[in-house]
Order: sequence, then C-alpha cells, then structure tokens
Amino acid sequence: MTDYTARVREYYDAVDADRIDDLLALFDDDVVYDRPGQPPIEGKADLEAFYREGRPLEDGSHTVHDVLVDGSRAAVRGTFSGVQDGEPVEFGFADVHVFENGRIAQRYTYTDRDTV
Repeated sequence: MTDYTARVREYYDAVDADRIDDLLALFDDDVVYDRPGQPPIEGKADLEAFYREGRPLEDGSHTVHDVLVDGSRAAVRGTFSGVQDGEPVEFGFADVHVFENGRIAQRYTYTDRDTV
C-alpha cells in the first residue's frame, strides 16, 4: 500500500528545493491541477511548463501542519512563505491530492490569494 502522507511531503520538499524532475515523477501523465481563479493545468507537459516557467511563487518554503488521508485522497493544511511578484508573502493553504496508481492524478489548491 502506498504511503500517501509520505508522497505529499515529497511533493512539498521537491517544490521547495526546485527539484522539478522529482516533483513531476509524483504526478500522473493526465494530471489535472485546479487553482483559485485560474484555468486548470491539464497534463504533465503543462504542469512541467508551469513549474519551470509560469509559477508566480518563488524562493519559498511550505510548512505542512496536517496531512489527512482517506483512501486515495490526501488533504493538506499548511503555510507558504516566499516571494511573489518581487514581494515577500506568507499565507495559508489547503490542498487535496487525489491518487491513481500511486501517482497524483488530481490536485486542488485552496487559498485566499488570487494566483498561486
């Protein structure tokens, strides 16, 4: 059985360390990523483009406060501290990761920011 808690922690570690290849390995080829106020990212190629070129957050780190797993879903509550548009930011977030065959197939981010 896959340890989804460990998988989502791997995701945040990879994002914070800018290990894009490691991050992408956690996702299904047909991933769908929904973020507030923005069109969904669909497919691993678009996800890669987002993390390499389009992500508005930078130079930051996630602090994971809670990971709750129910079947193949993992809900995460945490905070992010970093830089967005050249300005320091810190905000809370909630993410839901839906796994299929051990990889993240759907991801939903909830925050009070307009873009993440």
